[in-house]
Amino acid sequence: MEAGDILVQRGLISEKQLAELRRAQPDCRRLDQLAVEKGYITEEASLRALGAEVGLNFVDLAETEVDLSLLKTFPPKLIYREALFPISRRNGTITVATSDPFDLYPLDEASAATGLSIEPVLASRVEIDKLIKSHLGVGGETIDGLMAQAVEDNDVQLLEDIESDGSELSEMAHEASVVRLVNEILLEAIELRASDVHIEVEEHGLTIRYRIDGMLQTQPIPPEMRRFQAAIISRLKIMARLNIAEKRLPQDGRIKLKVHGREVDVRVSVIPMIHGEGIVMRLLDKGNMKFELRNLGMDEAIYKTYSELIEIPHGIILVTGPTGSGKSTTLYSSLLQIKSDDTKIITTEDPVEYQLPGICQIQVHPKIGLTFAASLRSILRHDPDVVLIGEIRDLETAENAIQASLTGHLVFSTLHTNDAASAYTRLIDMGVEPFLVASTVEAVMAQRLVRTLCKNCKEEFSPTDEDLPPDFPREDLNKIGGKLFRAKGCRACHHIGYAGRKAIFELLVTTEDVRKLAHDRASSWEIRRAGQKHGMRTLRQDGWNKVLAGQTTIDEVARTTKGDRIE
Repeated sequence: MEAGDILVQRGLISEKQLAELRRAQPDCRRLDQLAVEKGYITEEASLRALGAEVGLNFVDLAETEVDLSLLKTFPPKLIYREALFPISRRNGTITVATSDPFDLYPLDEASAATGLSIEPVLASRVEIDKLIKSHLGVGGETIDGLMAQAVEDNDVQLLEDIESDGSELSEMAHEASVVRLVNEILLEAIELRASDVHIEVEEHGLTIRYRIDGMLQTQPIPPEMRRFQAAIISRLKIMARLNIAEKRLPQDGRIKLKVHGREVDVRVSVIPMIHGEGIVMRLLDKGNMKFELRNLGMDEAIYKTYSELIEIPHGIILVTGPTGSGKSTTLYSSLLQIKSDDTKIITTEDPVEYQLPGICQIQVHPKIGLTFAASLRSILRHDPDVVLIGEIRDLETAENAIQASLTGHLVFSTLHTNDAASAYTRLIDMGVEPFLVASTVEAVMAQRLVRTLCKNCKEEFSPTDEDLPPDFPREDLNKIGGKLFRAKGCRACHHIGYAGRKAIFELLVTTEDVRKLAHDRASSWEIRRAGQKHGMRTLRQDGWNKVLAGQTTIDEVARTTKGDRIE
């Protein structure tokens, strides 16, 4: 009986689905694998059913204790090539996990290589791959030379051709094994939803770290990879069209990739360090981005007020926060919400992170004189209704933004400040006249990103007084029964306890009181207090509301925000 018939017999797929699978079945693909790929059934359910038919047990590797000492004697090529992983040994028998219940030849090969009996068990291929990468390192397969075979790799595709300059370093960077190794590093980062990849050269070798949900996580790599570090760095520089011979100066470049059919933009920054060149890559996964203001995490009151603000005919709306706090996402979502056929929107950005349909976008080039300020002067001659300035960095840009707002344009921009109130004082410190700041800035939105709890494993608990910061709203906690949630960790979230991020917001509307304070050069603390008097919720308070709603934790809010002063 074939795999598809077994799944139908056990009620896991229908006869209609089996017929569809047979029609779509490519060469050398089993129907059970195709059913998993199309989402008709989970891999675990499929393997349990097939295992029961052929007499093999299924094990959950995430919950299984693995004897790592077996890796020393087990053939690495069988781990990498056949996705076998030794789990335990008892007397003369090794229990080995496989995801293929029908291919027994690799198991015979393992028995011959180890001289021991093999007891196979079934496990998810995803979980086997996780074990391989966790204990043998990212790129281990390539390091062993097992991936340098003449097999076409369609996982990662460069959208632009690259050339070799004929140098020894360039030729090394074009070797199949190095190409596959770099592709594997990028593919792993994208699959883990990393926003950045840090490749750091240290005295004792190479370190690779991924920033996932705002937190850096060191990736295990085989020690042999240090021999390839020059080739890895050269390969990335070639992909980004940088000068591989220049190792003394910082360089910036860009790589355009297609991964599993999705376009991914990679911004590459290379800086010379003591022990070699360090590389940081920002990954922009265009296929996974959705710019919808409603889904950013604003509560209903903030969303309603902000939606009204972005519809005003003229003025300045600022979004503030540190690098990586989601400012661009908020601004792009704002523009797409107000975009219409009778509104012309022009942006000037450094860099243009995502291309937005129906919006004119300009990439600034400071080296040739196309700065924010210079591009803004030209933009106003194109008769826009709405203008987005990527960042107000200097007095000239600030003054041009103010002039644009005074001549009937709605201007969006960003500033790097710690809270909303500081935006007014920051502009004045740049040299803008206080009366201009007071009359043009209509609102400031400060924001941060906090990690959200994994929905599969978040754990309810009753916090003690020691668990709660002094400014935590204890009255609101009592209203919901005194229960909060904390991170636990499971297979779905890679045992971190968090999955994804959500923004917390602080919206300060420029009321008459705030205008007067800004005009009088008042401190940011006085402006902040005036905002709170008129109902502004601070970043900290918005964070606590998301803790009470079970979306994030006390630790996350405490990590990303400063405590509110208790008066």
